[in-house]
Amino acid sequence: MRSIIGAVAFVALVPCLVAAQDSPKFRACNAKAVAQPELNACAADEAKRVDAELNRIYRELLSKNTDDAAAAEKIKKAQRAWVAFRDAYIEAMFPADDKQAEYGSMYQMEVDQALATLTRRQIDALKDLIRGQ
Repeated sequence: MRSIIGAVAFVALVPCLVAAQDSPKFRACNAKAVAQPELNACAADEAKRVDAELNRIYRELLSKNTDDAAAAEKIKKAQRAWVAFRDAYIEAMFPADDKQAEYGSMYQMEVDQALATLTRRQIDALKDLIRGQ
């Protein structure tokens, strides 16, 4: 019985957790969008905002390690590895050669949403590094 209640609670909470990851600007943009190009633009803007936040946090982490060249180099190496992972992950999500034909007009929106999600996770990981130092 507990597992059923837990499963129901999990399924009920997942949409809330996913929605909580979007910024208020993204939600407002999506609420006004009426066509796919507008939805694509909302997702692209969100991906850019999240990427800017990632770059800010990354610079903050590096600045806390200016006195430790070895640590700074390891942070840079980890970030380069994450970028390679991110790109490979997106490619694995959308493996077709002709992506537009295979995935349609929603393709770019879905890529940008996936990029934003992965980037938010990396932001959290970099914040963990900052807190741990």
